[in-house]
Amino acid sequence: MGTAKCKGPGIVVPVIDRERCEGKNDCVEVCPYDVFEMRLLDADQKRALSLKGRWKALFHGNRQAFVVHGDACQACGLCTRSCPEQAIRLVAAAR
Repeated sequence: MGTAKCKGPGIVVPVIDRERCEGKNDCVEVCPYDVFEMRLLDADQKRALSLKGRWKALFHGNRQAFVVHGDACQACGLCTRSCPEQAIRLVAAAR
């Protein structure tokens, strides 16, 4: 997909649903703007998950995608389409 359909930086930011993310790295690989990074969940992030979410995280090595450069998001939607868990949504950026 070219950038013709992209909206430009600062209009939306990706938000990751921690209960759904299985850390499969698809969003990191597909994003042309380096918005995402795989990281280990810290203790507070693990505690915030439901029991099911903690088990899922443990099963996947406690790794999940994180938005590290949300301001670089061009709203191309490649991340949302590539995520097999549908754990990413694009929301309006705070102004």
